Amino acid sequence: MDTKPLRIISGLLLCFLVGPHVGQARNGPSRYGRFIGSFQQYAHGIKGKIYAADETTIFIEGFHYDGTGPDAYFWIGNSSRPSPEGYIVPYPENSTSRDPPTLKAHNNSNIVLRLPQGKRLRDIKWLSVWCRRFTVDFGDIFIPSDLDVPKPRVLPEFSRLAHSLRSGNITILDSKMIYIPNLHYDGAGPDAYFWVGNGSEPHSLGIKVPNEVGSLKPLRGYQGEDIEIVLPENLTVHDIDWLAVWCIQYKQNFGHVLIPKDLDVPPALGQTKITTSSTSPPATSKQGLSNCKEFLEGRVQVQWELMGEDVQIQVSGRIGEDQYVAFGLSGQPGKAEMLGGDVVVVAYNKRTGKFIADDYYMSDLSQCDGKKGVCPDERVGGRNDAILLHGERKNGITTVTYRRPLRTNEPVKDRMIPESEISVIAAIGPLNSRGEANAHQAFDKTTEDIRIDFTSQNVHECTNSLYNIPDMSDIEPWPQAMIKDENTFSARIGPAGGKRGYMSITGEAPWGIAWYINDLLIPEIMVERGRTYTFIVEGGNDPANPAKYHPFYITDSRQGGFGQKSEMQQREQKVFAGVAYDNDGYPYPTAAGRYCEWVHKTIDKSEESATFKSFFDTLRLECTEGEPAKLIWTVPEDAPDLLYYQCYSHNNLGWKIHVVDAVNGAASLASTLTMIIASILSVFTLLR
Repeated sequence: MDTKPLRIISGLLLCFLVGPHVGQARNGPSRYGRFIGSFQQYAHGIKGKIYAADETTIFIEGFHYDGTGPDAYFWIGNSSRPSPEGYIVPYPENSTSRDPPTLKAHNNSNIVLRLPQGKRLRDIKWLSVWCRRFTVDFGDIFIPSDLDVPKPRVLPEFSRLAHSLRSGNITILDSKMIYIPNLHYDGAGPDAYFWVGNGSEPHSLGIKVPNEVGSLKPLRGYQGEDIEIVLPENLTVHDIDWLAVWCIQYKQNFGHVLIPKDLDVPPALGQTKITTSSTSPPATSKQGLSNCKEFLEGRVQVQWELMGEDVQIQVSGRIGEDQYVAFGLSGQPGKAEMLGGDVVVVAYNKRTGKFIADDYYMSDLSQCDGKKGVCPDERVGGRNDAILLHGERKNGITTVTYRRPLRTNEPVKDRMIPESEISVIAAIGPLNSRGEANAHQAFDKTTEDIRIDFTSQNVHECTNSLYNIPDMSDIEPWPQAMIKDENTFSARIGPAGGKRGYMSITGEAPWGIAWYINDLLIPEIMVERGRTYTFIVEGGNDPANPAKYHPFYITDSRQGGFGQKSEMQQREQKVFAGVAYDNDGYPYPTAAGRYCEWVHKTIDKSEESATFKSFFDTLRLECTEGEPAKLIWTVPEDAPDLLYYQCYSHNNLGWKIHVVDAVNGAASLASTLTMIIASILSVFTLLR
């Protein structure tokens, strides 16, 4: 039998079921807005198609004008036809309406016009290219009174599935920009991002969306902030079906909102941007320099600003005392090359108690011997052209500000900084006993070609992560909790406690939540063989909401997650309680009660809480309606010494159960021995 037709049909059926991939646009409004019409041409070659981008913005596609009119402007008014009773529309946009430049020649230009003086399209009747000196209309178009212009679209709020995610009504500002008001998220998800894709609900085949500062780092906590996010690259809202907060590592949806089809929203011309009320200041606001760029996965920030013939540079690094950050010009254009590089080494020298900003030249990739190697310029007969301005060390971050000239008199040791892009390098390493830069590790240097134009303005490519993440070397983990001599345990869900909690206890990266037993974060539990224990389980009983579905079970698997394992993987672990099998031999959990979770009152405070008790005081308990489940377990006599309480549907939520022999037998034996010894002593007493 020829199976080829069947394969073709099944392939077509699969495509139909799966639907379009992210980025495959649906039919929607014009990418420039609502089409009004084309210029009527009277003189000077006026041409162009006119669109209403929104209520205050006009887009002209393919604008032509020969530029020979002596006093020509874009001109609007509400008279019956173009006349001197009108208003200039300033172009370019940053020019003023009081003294705007006259129109230059244009050949197939795309023009964005912002209506002046608070005017809207409904307030005007025409747009003209008008010569004021000779009161001549070179070309015009009339605006229909019933024009339906694209407008921002208000959607529902995020669904509330996990990690205290909630928001106000989300607004699609334009085809690329989304406004999220009053955003709350506890920040405890280990790998969470804004996430978009196609289909009826979020799934793993989505695309990351940068956060409000353009970073693709995992999301921080938000506490009632108003933010804007912009869809990446060529993606628009017409290409997606939903926006979510999604944890990639654990494939979990913390909450989402659906994007309706055929949204008639403004095109992405930048005309709808509003000011956010985020409580987090821009990264550059701490230092006042106008440009900022990150290196080495955000561990180093470099800010700069041109000041005459000098450039002022500020380097901030999350480094230890007696470590340095080296930053400067690459040894070769177009690549990250340390050999031949011209860098400034900044550091806090703990031995001297001083900050340094020393000019280095790398003639060889070896320790400086006074002649060659990675050497301070002054040590090999040169001059330190870096002028130290300020140094500070706070919260594990060393910040040094210095100034260096664009051009120096040492062409061998110092490279000139051009007024164009140049390849730069950065590295982190230890200071040696001389207070000089020692060799760095391979992973502590830049390897990709990164370029900077030191004459540029307003380059904002930094996040606040350098300042928001505390110095983990200064953070003490919470002690491991232990429960013994208890017969009944409550099992609820709560936050994982960041690097002070689950991570430091288990050595594993958490999902962001973990089991709380008797209101303690993953305590070790001690049980006796042959004794019966009761677990009151409140981990959720709705499989349709996997973010809040955590049946409790006991296993010999350190990882857990029995329900997500293959049949072969399930056979590799032994279950001691919490799992049964139906008539067809399929496993199902037996301890799935209502959902109770200890949630953050605000955002995750684990990193600033020195004790678990102080952290626990920042939480509140939220429970759904329903009844808890009970897991009653009699510990087998042949149970191994170490077991684990875990989540049936997810990995790494629980921790250890220590199994010991019953103490009653040991106590009885000890009592018998005591009696025997006492009898012997009494006999000796009588004999004496």
